[in-house]
Amino acid sequence: MSQPSGEFRQEAVRTRGGELVSGGLLVGVGAPDGSEARTCPEEWRPRPRRTGRSEPARGPVGGVGRAVGPLALGAGPADLPMLDREVDVVELLGLLSEGRSIRLVGQAGSGRSALLSAVAEAAADLAPGGVVQLCGHRRTLPDLLQDLFAATHHAPGYRPDPGQLAAHLAEVGAIVVIDSAEPAGAELEQLLAAAPGCAFLISAAPDGPPLPAGSRLQDHLVAGLSRSACLALTARLAGRPLDVDEKAWAVDLWFESEGLPLRFVQAAALLRQRDVAVDALVAAEDDRMDVFGAVEGPVHDPDPAIREDALRRTVPLPSVAETASPAVRLAEGLSEPAQAVLRLAVALGGECPTAPHLPALIDVGQGEAALAELADAGLAVSIGGHHRLTAGAQDLLAPHWPARGCVDGAAQHFAWWVGHSSVTLEQIAAEAEVMIGVLLADRTAGRHDAVVRLARAAAPALALSLRWGAWERVLQLGLEAARQTGSAVDQAWFHHEAGVHAICLQQPSRAIAELETALTLRAAAGDQRGVAAVGRMLDLLRAEGRQLPAAAPAVAGPGRAPVIRKIAARVPARLKSSRRRRAAVVSTAVLTLGVLGTAVAMSFSGPDEVKGKDPYSGRMDGGGDTQEAPFPQPSGSTGAGTAGAGPGSPAGQGSGPQPSTSGSASHASSASPTRRPSSSPGAGESQAPQQSQPPAPGQSQPPVQPPGQSPPPQQTGQPSQPPTTGHSSSAPASTASSPPPTSGSPTAPSGTASASPS
Repeated sequence: MSQPSGEFRQEAVRTRGGELVSGGLLVGVGAPDGSEARTCPEEWRPRPRRTGRSEPARGPVGGVGRAVGPLALGAGPADLPMLDREVDVVELLGLLSEGRSIRLVGQAGSGRSALLSAVAEAAADLAPGGVVQLCGHRRTLPDLLQDLFAATHHAPGYRPDPGQLAAHLAEVGAIVVIDSAEPAGAELEQLLAAAPGCAFLISAAPDGPPLPAGSRLQDHLVAGLSRSACLALTARLAGRPLDVDEKAWAVDLWFESEGLPLRFVQAAALLRQRDVAVDALVAAEDDRMDVFGAVEGPVHDPDPAIREDALRRTVPLPSVAETASPAVRLAEGLSEPAQAVLRLAVALGGECPTAPHLPALIDVGQGEAALAELADAGLAVSIGGHHRLTAGAQDLLAPHWPARGCVDGAAQHFAWWVGHSSVTLEQIAAEAEVMIGVLLADRTAGRHDAVVRLARAAAPALALSLRWGAWERVLQLGLEAARQTGSAVDQAWFHHEAGVHAICLQQPSRAIAELETALTLRAAAGDQRGVAAVGRMLDLLRAEGRQLPAAAPAVAGPGRAPVIRKIAARVPARLKSSRRRRAAVVSTAVLTLGVLGTAVAMSFSGPDEVKGKDPYSGRMDGGGDTQEAPFPQPSGSTGAGTAGAGPGSPAGQGSGPQPSTSGSASHASSASPTRRPSSSPGAGESQAPQQSQPPAPGQSQPPVQPPGQSPPPQQTGQPSQPPTTGHSSSAPASTASSPPPTSGSPTAPSGTASASPS
């Protein structure tokens, strides 16, 4: 990774800015007054393109990204040949070829990452989309879905909304391998449902919840190695054959650890440290012979191997307790640069920065060698572009390895680094967990000003790198530190950024709460430009809320991947077509009964009775939909829900003295075609109900049309809701209680009412 030149303490911190597309929004990040979102023009929206299998879009599990640069991986478990795992590899390949998804379960250090690497290498030809390998360390569910989209599509700077993401991922058929996945339970099921054509191989946390009933996943236990495999692994990593005492010691460790490979990687590191001690004894004895050769002393065997074996017996093997928790003893045998890197990793919560940062943080020039030494000792492993401590090492080393000021200045360094023009967004994404570790360490030490500076510099960079889970976490830590410092300006900025983050995630309620808080703080501070920026975001929520629907990803039922096993896709299609036919038959029957019921009711009742007992007047034609909009409307506008009322409201019961002039007039003209215009003189006297002739037996006759009035036009739209039996029984009472309209409040004539669309 290219490291910017110059002394970071002498350069000003620059905020990284840019634009990205989130769904249908164009988001400008890094503005002085805060990020802003607006509707993205159609011609500016990206057109994602599927990447081919030959394009180098996927690296090894837990490996290093192409843009991060070289890192020392060391001789970790993933770099060794597979021992005693052939049966597991064959079984997993068979399940993946059938389109099944598997979750690897087992204890920490059981070698799940190594098994994932072996299966991913052998499963390249099982699916049409090949193998997609992702890192789940500190990734949320939206982050994993975005990583899967970015690995299978070419659309830089684009984060689709859930609906668009489901449409793109539905076309992907690949083997998806995820190491150290954080989501569990329902979130894990959502991950599988978002890509129904993929077969997943996931390594989850050891203490994860059990799988729910009907899950697409099935558990595969990764047990420990056999005794012979553990002895072979220890000898290979130690670099020599084991003697009798060491074999007995390794067998005791095998019984105690149940054959976990990580324990034998650390045991081999303890044997190498013991060899270093033996070599020091041999060198000291040779020096004494050279200096005091004339002095009488014990006679040694001339064979160097016999002499070394005799000295080896004087160095005892670690006890069972030390072997069970070897982190402290291994750390004591490391070199000084490796110990400095280990101390920094412990202070950062287990996250190790990449090698180019080590000279500026702890004055270690050979960072690659130090990281390799930690990996060889089984104390660190490379994942997601950087190193982290292995399971259990953080808890064992924290009481014995205090920080001692190794994090001082780290926040200032990373705040300068994320804004440098030579640093890429991929490099920033790889260091996201490290920067969060720096923020947590400074918060614990009480350096809240440093937390605010780093959070304000890192948040826009993480937003542009599409690591939105880390973006949200940085905003939370920065807001907490701003409250500790009492800075209203910083608090308003973090609230504003949190509101924009919620807009991008289509969370309108949270976005409005954050933006209103930012508006209050900026108005109190007299920041007029900030108030205007917040106002534009609130206007976006209110005015263009209908363009931001809260779409949900498509949910697929449990089963196998339909792209790999296409037979499963045919059964839902047949069921779906038959369901549509049944729905069409039921709808036709209901419509026919409704039309007949309306005709019969009109033949036995007058026009005023039909008007009085219609519970939906003013709603069907007055603006219609009464569902709650996902985004609030402006205070000055009249919502569609106020134009019409439901059946239970007073307006819907027809008890009001004056009905709506727009909705009820048009609806009354369609429901009662014999209504006379009320705008003529004497309209109050002409409202008497007309007596209809009795219908012929078995037939219903419509009311007689008054002379001089044209018949109503034929209604071609959807028929209105017929009145129910309960409304028919209560219609005469409501009609009698309603006063007739006077000439002072005329209603629309029938000609105008019939011209309005129904």
